[in-house]
Amino acid sequence: MTQNATLAVGTEPRWLTSPEMAAWLNLTQLLMLLPSALDRQLRDDAGIPHAYYQILATLSGAPGQSMRMTDLARLVGTTTSRLSHAVASLEQRGWMTRKACAFDKRGQIASLTEEGRSALEAFAPGHVAEVRRLIFDRLSATEIDQLREITGKILPAVTG
Repeated sequence: MTQNATLAVGTEPRWLTSPEMAAWLNLTQLLMLLPSALDRQLRDDAGIPHAYYQILATLSGAPGQSMRMTDLARLVGTTTSRLSHAVASLEQRGWMTRKACAFDKRGQIASLTEEGRSALEAFAPGHVAEVRRLIFDRLSATEIDQLREITGKILPAVTG
């Protein structure tokens, strides 16, 4: 437990209020169900899990469509060992390559191939349509701004 999360001996926890509990239950349900819905769509349409799509999409936006594996793991929210397994699968499909890092012999650079870029471009329209259907088509422009602001405040606490 972190120092901030530790309760002083003899103090009561700050229980959630009714509105906080309702918001928390909605958020936890969303966090559980949304990844499954996105994963289902991508497996049905592209034959890959959502995690693989995130890897390809993250690399597509990187300079030179390449980045260190440790940085890629951090950006897609996974461990380096899980990323290594996913990248091995994507390499077998011809969508990615790995090579030794020139400035750190222990590191590796992951790169998106042309085939990977083409695959991503083929999968992206269906994925974006599903993201719109599940989230953005249900929100007003003001609510989208609020969602961005709210998640922007929470993410630093989660990412450290």
